[in-house]
Amino acid sequence: MEIIKLHHPYNKKEIPQQDTVLVLGFFDGVHRGHQAVINEGKKIAKEKDLKLAVMTFNRHPAIVYTRFNPDQHYYLTTLQRKETIMEKIGVDILYEVDFTAKFGSLSPQDFVDDYIVGLNAKVAVAGFDYTYGKPEVASMEHLNQYAQNRFEVITVSPKIDKNGKISSTRIRKAIKEGKVGLAADLLGYYFETEGFVIHGDARGRTLGYPTANIYPDPYLLLPKRGVYAVELFVNDKWYRGMASIGYNITFEKRRNYSVEVHLFDFNEVIYGENVRVKWVEFLRDEIKFDSAESLVEQLGLDEIKARDILWKRKSTMLM
Repeated sequence: MEIIKLHHPYNKKEIPQQDTVLVLGFFDGVHRGHQAVINEGKKIAKEKDLKLAVMTFNRHPAIVYTRFNPDQHYYLTTLQRKETIMEKIGVDILYEVDFTAKFGSLSPQDFVDDYIVGLNAKVAVAGFDYTYGKPEVASMEHLNQYAQNRFEVITVSPKIDKNGKISSTRIRKAIKEGKVGLAADLLGYYFETEGFVIHGDARGRTLGYPTANIYPDPYLLLPKRGVYAVELFVNDKWYRGMASIGYNITFEKRRNYSVEVHLFDFNEVIYGENVRVKWVEFLRDEIKFDSAESLVEQLGLDEIKARDILWKRKSTMLM
């Protein structure tokens, strides 16, 4: 997959001189609804023998136009993670546009001229709710008039399951509630966060459950407080384990969240290493125990349950 980063106004020499089917969207999470849109473009590209291109932004427009609110703007995927998923789906060209005030101020017609026609699109594909300006003048319903017969417009209906539309908002809600299994079903793969390993207070080691303390990416959503069955990717390999998110309330409540991962059958020094945490299933809420002994007893039960879940987990998901 070719990745092309664009900053408005871009140089036309940056654009491959070949016709494409262009799929439009921000695609935070690249969830099953997004995958349906991209796969529609993929199907058309194959029928017409064209390259499949996707255009997305490097940051969400809301972050540019409003005061940052972490409760609303935490991402489901980093840009790098988005790239990995796009490549696995089969995208040929990924355009990543810097979302700036200048880019965001483009008129609908200028956007179409520069970022659909200008990217050599013969077909533009997007979800039913895609906009490229104020919705009242820049919705998918208006796109044909701006296209001026230069490209075909395909609008993809929402992907629905028994509980409604699959959306980033719905997935974000599930993760905040600790329902990472539900989030995985909606995403089409297990939800992941990223970070790097830092020093902690080493209390887990004294209890017989040493943990890797993770400093998480501040822009990625974290699941709610509690204990989870997880997998951790470090040094090019996945390891099974269990993770705790919370304030360490049994001993002394911390001021800030901690993310601690105990890996099964693992004994390596990984301070400073970049890691990814795959959140497989929620085990229980964070609990304040009366003693260290009670905590260790519960950790033993958590490990049994986590090992069982991880050895049986779905292996047929997208990622």
